Amino acid sequence: MAHEEAPASASQRIIVRNIGLMLSGDLEKPVLDADSILIEDGIIRAVGRAADMPPPEKDDRVIDADGCAVCPGLIDNHMHPVAGDWTPRQNQIGWMESCVHGGVTTLISAGEAHYPNRPRDVVGVKALAIAAQRSFSGFRPLGMKIIAGAPVLEPGLTENDFKELADAGVTLVGEVGLGRIKDGPTGRMMIGWSRKYGMTSMTHTGGPSIPGSGRIGADVVLEVDADVVAHVNGGPTALPDDELRRICEEGTRALEIVHNGNLRSGLMVLELANERNELHRMLLGTDAPAGSGVQPLGILRTIAHLASLTDVAPELIFCFATGNVARVRNLADRGVIEPGRAADLVFLDAAEASAGDDVLDCLREGNLPGIGMVMIDGVVRTGRSRNTPPARRVPK
Repeated sequence: MAHEEAPASASQRIIVRNIGLMLSGDLEKPVLDADSILIEDGIIRAVGRAADMPPPEKDDRVIDADGCAVCPGLIDNHMHPVAGDWTPRQNQIGWMESCVHGGVTTLISAGEAHYPNRPRDVVGVKALAIAAQRSFSGFRPLGMKIIAGAPVLEPGLTENDFKELADAGVTLVGEVGLGRIKDGPTGRMMIGWSRKYGMTSMTHTGGPSIPGSGRIGADVVLEVDADVVAHVNGGPTALPDDELRRICEEGTRALEIVHNGNLRSGLMVLELANERNELHRMLLGTDAPAGSGVQPLGILRTIAHLASLTDVAPELIFCFATGNVARVRNLADRGVIEPGRAADLVFLDAAEASAGDDVLDCLREGNLPGIGMVMIDGVVRTGRSRNTPPARRVPK
């Protein structure tokens, strides 16, 4: 698709045809027997075969996928925003928009921990969380959706503070352990309060990541019992294998593998989850921005690493960054290709010169696929990605 072509609008009815492979984002049925999608008002209205779709009308837009694959927009379960599309961590501007070129259509904050001189008193913690939630709820770089406002837990917070945050629209709690709350009993009490008011939570796992954070081991992770074991493969320093095994076997919460962590530990956790038939617990994130930088292709790279170095099928691994995240984070409006969900779609294919026949073979070989188009809420946001290698086939 040429960049100068007028993009589809959210109000325009769109028919996507000739999809070669449709990855649903749903672990129960990761590949759909379908080649067409009907989109109206930015929402998926029907999924099926071309013969089952209504004939195009005069004002409809028809997109020919040319046999490439389509998957739900990727959801990065772990990032640290600060102010707009700028990060003081690396003094970099435009990193969020660049992530759209990596197929990421939603970012979820794990805490605004990189905010310069981040407030640590109760009033400041709440003020920063509410301000971030308000700011990012309407900030859409290249159409991306950003869920922010994740308070970092500090001493003095009460149940009423969590109610006040939830009433203000805050839906997240940042990583337990980034602030001064690092013990199991206090962390568990506060996470219980947040859960009561509908907020989802995370706990730091592994060694210290930034000044002020601390080592959070298996005992604290299991006692805090947050909804997500953040960077179970370390952020960036992983726990010893015996502690990781305890978290996997004794806990029931989601297990997050991040790009900016220990790959060996991530592979071990995924293989253990696969053996235990617990792939529903697996989530993916980047943990960016971080000391290792910003990775616009971090989610795709993690999918390629896991698909090429384990026996888990790549179509299942895609679910870790789509439907699994949507379920754990209570995002019923995205993450899966099915009627009623937002038309957040990534059109991708095997990279030129990659071995294999399609995008799944490309990933099994450990190669990054190419992105030919990204759509958010039914609006075409990019043509060929400026960051991935060129895809063999792109939509027309």
